[in-house]
Amino acid sequence: MIKLSWLVSSSFLTLLITAPFYPDKDDLLYYRESSGARRAVASPDQWEVRRRHILENMQEVMGPLPGAERRVPLDVEVLEEKDFGSHVQRKITFAVEPGDRVPAYLLLPKGISGKAPAMLCLHPTSEHGKAIVLDETHRPNRLYARELAERGFVTLAPDYPGFGEYAEARKWLYANGYVSTTMKAIFNHSRAIDLLSSLEEVDPERIGAIGHSLGGHNSLYLGVFEPRVKVMVTSCGFNTFRKYYGGNLTGWSHDGYMPRIATEYGKDPAQMPFDFTEVLGALAPRPVFINAPIHDANFEVSGVQDCVRAAQPVYELLGAPDNLVAVYPEAEHDFPDAVREQAYQFIEKQLGH
Repeated sequence: MIKLSWLVSSSFLTLLITAPFYPDKDDLLYYRESSGARRAVASPDQWEVRRRHILENMQEVMGPLPGAERRVPLDVEVLEEKDFGSHVQRKITFAVEPGDRVPAYLLLPKGISGKAPAMLCLHPTSEHGKAIVLDETHRPNRLYARELAERGFVTLAPDYPGFGEYAEARKWLYANGYVSTTMKAIFNHSRAIDLLSSLEEVDPERIGAIGHSLGGHNSLYLGVFEPRVKVMVTSCGFNTFRKYYGGNLTGWSHDGYMPRIATEYGKDPAQMPFDFTEVLGALAPRPVFINAPIHDANFEVSGVQDCVRAAQPVYELLGAPDNLVAVYPEAEHDFPDAVREQAYQFIEKQLGH
């Protein structure tokens, strides 16, 4: 049976049509009708039914994706510019919706001929925010915004709400109609794709997303809702909810992520409307590169393998079995040099260079 619910906030009223609940989130090749009847997925059109349910169930937890009415002119402001030899680095802010601007770094390679590919570079958890993906004084093995710019990609690195120069954003977003920081970040990152697409240096048909840890799962979330993202790289970013710290979802339920995981679903993986098996499947047939170290204490590796195993049949159904690539290096919660090189080559193969 289809359930209707209302999301009420200070700024909008939204009717949510709740998709059927799927107890088995490892088997993606079926969908449920409104009556609850189970139907096999044997064609791309049938897969679209299940995919639509995945997106609807993600929004049950994250809140609804804002519509076009919240998109305002980007109004990019350049605060600082530095020359790094191979590229120019601009510190900017840009408007995403009424009353909110996102701080970011924009890196433009020198000598661009024609339109270049671009990558949205999403940072891991760090008080430094966006700076960690381009400044080696913070952490090694996180410099993908700078390294990709040195390889000829236009890169954009925004702050995630609550970090870097965007520290007060969480208070603002919950007061302005959002029920999760996750959905606010998805909307911000979609506006970042708007920004990249607007640049004369960028080919809007060749834009991807990359991230480690916090940035790793946000690159996937964005891809699910944003078809303009043509390739995704996720490092140490996810596993199944049941294998995340033995099924304890406290880490996913604070105000930096999705509070409804606690308030509506009791931090219980069995009650969750979606899982990362479905997130990964919903990205098919687009290319995804996964770095999942075997000693990652945050995202236990067998849970990543469960997700890959569940999503692979969807990639096969859609005729792109080789577009889902996972590597399992001998490392902890890290993005080692050799794996970053593999990821960069994967991106170059998909977007050109």
